[in-house]
Amino acid sequence: MNALLNNDIAHGQPWTVGGTTLTSRFFLGTSHYPSPQVLSDAVAASGTDVLTVGLRRLQPESGGGTSFWQRIQALGRHILPNTAGCHSADEAITLAQMAREIFGTTWIKLEVIGDDYTLQPDTVATLEAATVLAKDGFQVFAYTTDDLVMAQRLHAAGCAAVMPWAAPIGTGRGPLNPYALETLRRRLPDAVLIVDAGLGRPSHAAQVMELGFDAVLLNTAVAQAGDPVRMARAFADGVAAGRAAYESTPMPERDAAQASTSTVGVPFWHAG
Repeated sequence: MNALLNNDIAHGQPWTVGGTTLTSRFFLGTSHYPSPQVLSDAVAASGTDVLTVGLRRLQPESGGGTSFWQRIQALGRHILPNTAGCHSADEAITLAQMAREIFGTTWIKLEVIGDDYTLQPDTVATLEAATVLAKDGFQVFAYTTDDLVMAQRLHAAGCAAVMPWAAPIGTGRGPLNPYALETLRRRLPDAVLIVDAGLGRPSHAAQVMELGFDAVLLNTAVAQAGDPVRMARAFADGVAAGRAAYESTPMPERDAAQASTSTVGVPFWHAG
């Protein structure tokens, strides 16, 4: 356990999003953990700089959630409040404004759900809310699908980060459409792109980071693992490995085999 809690993850160079410089490229959710202690240990093992917190979980209208919020504050990470559970632009805008008052941050993870079965975002309402919030000074992290045109519009609306899903929330299926994700990265070279939702294994995180995504955000894959603390560290290593691979420029794929050992100096009778 102690080795897992050592923050010796090979994060790489610092990067900036929403006006804040971060070291880790792994954002972690805070719900569904077996206990507060497991959550605390998983956060430490992950090396994350950013935790997402659902405002509805705090139930501010009834004065609830105080002890949970105090535990989250004690972890000493940047907080990314989210509007999970909202089904309209107006509802999300109102909740974001509440989050700014409660958490003292202009960061907001914008979620507007359009389908309760798949939890697929209502991208039209998301764009509407993102436009209003960005103009109001929020650093909007917009949860969306892997649709290129909508991602372009969210970026143009002033979102600090566009966050396409890899698969529906909580499924753990990994990237269902790597081509679409790769296209997003290629067509939006200047946007901060964070894969949000659907990752289930550290290899999934490494895969999307190898495509050039700036970070990943997940919750269930760690919180509901058999050993959340070890899984948090495994994801952190996967994220770091994927980013290092991307920055190292992987070799090109080829249609035919090519010997990795030089044939210079091989006797002529071995040729052919």
